[in-house]
Amino acid sequence: MTTSLFKHTLIRLAICAAFTAAAASLPAFAQLNGQNKAPDDTPTIHVTTSLIVKTGTVRDKKGNPINGLTAKDFTITEDGVVQKVAICEQQTLPEKADPLPPTPAGGEDIKIYNRLSHGQIAAEAQGELKYRDHRLMALYFDMSSMPPTDQLRALSAAEKFVRTQMTSADLVSIMRYDSASVDVLQDFTADRNRLLSILETMIVGEGQGETATSSDDASADTGSAFGQDDGEFNIFSTDRQLAALQTAAETLGRLSEKKQLIYFASGMTLSGLDNQAQLSATEQAALRAGVSIWAVDARGLVASGPMGDATQRSPGGASMYTGGAMLAMSTRREQSQDTMYELAGDTGGKALLDNNDLSVGIVNAQKSVTNYYILGYYTSNHAVNGKYRKVKITVNNNAEAKLDFTPGYYGQKEWGKFNTADKERQLEDALAQGDPFTNLTIAMEINYFQLNNAEYYVPIMLKIPGHELVLAKKHGASEALIDFVGEIKDDYGSTTVSNIRDHVTPKLDSNTVEELAKLPIEYSVGYTLLPGKYTIKVLARDDVTGDLGTFQASFVVPNLNKETTRVPISSVVLSSERKAYSDAVYNVANRKEQAKEAAADPLMQGGLQIIPSVTRVFSKAKPMTVFLQAYQGPVTAATASAPTKPLIAFVSFYQGQNKVFETLPEEVSAKPVKSLEIAGIDFNVDLSGLAPGKYDCQVTVLDPTGGKSAFNRNAIMIVP
Repeated sequence: MTTSLFKHTLIRLAICAAFTAAAASLPAFAQLNGQNKAPDDTPTIHVTTSLIVKTGTVRDKKGNPINGLTAKDFTITEDGVVQKVAICEQQTLPEKADPLPPTPAGGEDIKIYNRLSHGQIAAEAQGELKYRDHRLMALYFDMSSMPPTDQLRALSAAEKFVRTQMTSADLVSIMRYDSASVDVLQDFTADRNRLLSILETMIVGEGQGETATSSDDASADTGSAFGQDDGEFNIFSTDRQLAALQTAAETLGRLSEKKQLIYFASGMTLSGLDNQAQLSATEQAALRAGVSIWAVDARGLVASGPMGDATQRSPGGASMYTGGAMLAMSTRREQSQDTMYELAGDTGGKALLDNNDLSVGIVNAQKSVTNYYILGYYTSNHAVNGKYRKVKITVNNNAEAKLDFTPGYYGQKEWGKFNTADKERQLEDALAQGDPFTNLTIAMEINYFQLNNAEYYVPIMLKIPGHELVLAKKHGASEALIDFVGEIKDDYGSTTVSNIRDHVTPKLDSNTVEELAKLPIEYSVGYTLLPGKYTIKVLARDDVTGDLGTFQASFVVPNLNKETTRVPISSVVLSSERKAYSDAVYNVANRKEQAKEAAADPLMQGGLQIIPSVTRVFSKAKPMTVFLQAYQGPVTAATASAPTKPLIAFVSFYQGQNKVFETLPEEVSAKPVKSLEIAGIDFNVDLSGLAPGKYDCQVTVLDPTGGKSAFNRNAIMIVP
């Protein structure tokens, strides 16, 4: 594990007898340079030091811990350069510590608080260990992802551990995330009554469940502890959960010892709207802070029938009898566990899945920490380029010793004042680094439309919350200075298919500047690709502050020519706005390719471009556009003279299994567009009759002649 601690020390030179001559020369030197310093001015030297702390185990070839090693017994190299060991501490924890006496179950000594107090993880002094020979375990409850039954199950497991399984070597902290902020409810303590009091208070309802979040763009942003917007950018994204987990890991990084974070949640699914870079950033933050994540699925072992349970009506359909419903149910559950499994495995922990005794997950974390060393050194590499630094630790005169230390860390990043060449180089370096940047929030949507028998047009839309940008003043006008750089690679990551490079400087009038705090900056770009699997990585940089954001995702462009069982359709675009190309705030001024892109972009309809929603949040006050294309094969002499075969399309809105609204079916006919028969499907849906809330928006396309159909479903949020 690695913890990077950066200290900025001001060293003031005192004027004393030893420096009388030097001090006397200072006024003369100042006069020669045209400077008039006050007599009491003293020179100041700024010294920056970087203390790198790593924790790990040292065992012999039989697996037994090697005790009693000192700084002289270790050799540490960083990128091949030998470093001086400044800190060497052994933490000795009993393999089988005696449990504390059981706490009475009656609860007469358990206090129920009217309101839980919020605190902080108290930091330790530089170079000192606050919790020597203790095991640090943080119980982290993701209330936003757990329904009430899972919350009670998780809190009961924590209570069981505190009552009967906690040992004299354990110190426990309690943290909670409730979709608004990460709260430290208790710093590390061995006071079991205090811990039980907090758990009991959480059970009776303080801060449980999802807090009501305002999704109205006109509402004020309440903000949060981890810098995420409280509006539309996080409604359908697990980025919010991951960013909160990253905040928790960074908070625990104030301590040099090993930390175990037991993460209770009801699954976490990365969907198409989620940023894979945030997952990587969370893992890197945990590794830097010396935190291993032990994920616990609070749902326990679930056995569901194909027709559901008594809490819901039967879904209906043939899938109940063919096994399709059961397969879809198990697939969704496995996908929700994959991210938890990856979080745990990549940070040195383990995931507890499909187990009704959730306290086992805490005990597993407890038993994983027994005997380890804390090593620290002041790195000789003071570059702040954010690059990965390889660290190697060996035991002198013992080649058979087995060491378990993380092999490196990412250096700190500093995007200060650079010239044009430096900025370009730094941006390219940032794109190549494996450690992502999350200072700017980025949402992205990728769509695909077939152009001909071989090629597809792939429009990409990015959105950045306007309030996260710093406006620059130039000639009396406000400008948002944004750099975009990115690349699209094939599925193997070996070949770059396309590149993104733009410097966006849209001028904003006074009205737009006022609205920028609640509206996003949008940027669009389009590419022509062949069918296949791709990965995309995009960086956006605020050119005023140097803040960076990374978006990374995988996407697929399907080969619709091979679709034989369903109606071939494009991706479905949901929107609430249309703009002229020249009016879009995200377009670069005087872009020469503007007309060419507009001609190729299927989202250009009637001279206006359909702007994808990206965040899937819609206001009742505006109609929602549903746009897609259906393809009926290549244009031939036979198809050109044959009568058109109309398709039937309609849009449905579901809440759970209940259909709450459906548009009237519309007939659409295909028209020859270059070499393809393309049917454009464009709905304008009035949302004023729907109550605010979450819905599933399903588009259905039927081919009565060919007996085929196609369905596409997206989760949306309707706000007042």
